[in-house]
Amino acid sequence: MPEESAPRGPDSGVVAGVEGGSPRLPRLVTPALLRSWPLPEPDGTKYSRGLALVVGGSCSTPGGAILAGVSALRMGAGRLHLATAEGVATQVAVAVPECGTTGLPQDGRGAVTGEDCGVLLERELSRADAVLVGPGLSDAEGSARLLHEVVGVLPEGTPIVLDAFAATTLPDVPDQVARALAGRLLLTPNSSELARVVDRGTLAEDDVVDAALAVARRFGAVVSCDSWIVAGGDVWQVTTGDTGLGTSGSGDVVAGAALGLLSRGAGLVQSLVWAKYVHAAAGDALAARFGRVGYLASEIPPELPLVLGTLRGD
Repeated sequence: MPEESAPRGPDSGVVAGVEGGSPRLPRLVTPALLRSWPLPEPDGTKYSRGLALVVGGSCSTPGGAILAGVSALRMGAGRLHLATAEGVATQVAVAVPECGTTGLPQDGRGAVTGEDCGVLLERELSRADAVLVGPGLSDAEGSARLLHEVVGVLPEGTPIVLDAFAATTLPDVPDQVARALAGRLLLTPNSSELARVVDRGTLAEDDVVDAALAVARRFGAVVSCDSWIVAGGDVWQVTTGDTGLGTSGSGDVVAGAALGLLSRGAGLVQSLVWAKYVHAAAGDALAARFGRVGYLASEIPPELPLVLGTLRGD
């Protein structure tokens, strides 16, 4: 993927245990590295910056899909469509007036069942420039069925981001689904979700990179977890950010930020590296105002374009 090749920045630190114990130097993600790896210029109308499609949420957790969708717009996506549980679709449309919405079948608990979602979303999937599945989903079985339905309709080559429950279903998807995802897949699990993907109860901090590399290779994906991003055998580390980013909904912002950049035409690796850094730097800006903890995930998206502006020199 030549267009995905990141410029070489200064290496920092050693990733212990990678590939059976051989150390690996990660690429440290810095403003200088990102400025030498510029994003596609945000020119033209909303149509030229792409349609971002978020599929997620439930009646009890619609906020995950909302946070992800708003973050995609804040990162420059031109248009947004949110597909969520039918019981809250109207409320989501009111909460995010910039989006279109589709209501998805739900069970008695308000969780998306995945049934008939391929048919319901066929038009939006055919038009989407990038798709995110997962934020706010609340049922593992429904998430697996939903992913199968989406992949069955999604045009070949359209990039897809899997987060939360959708990411954890990967080990159980049929081989044809896994093959259809390979080469166009971003994964944004937290460490608990990554542990499920590699069939481990928990992951120690020192095991995260090994696990992410194994998942990246198995599924042909670019993977981020904690401060790390991996693709193939390459490793990046984001040392920006602090403990306040560990707050409810923060991961949905990361997934949505990557979706927004994919919609604009950035590559898989570039989208995730930029999204992770911008999210972390936005947290630092909020920490300067509120303190190390106490700011909300919903306060992060408005900071994203401001961080992008500083990296562009606006």
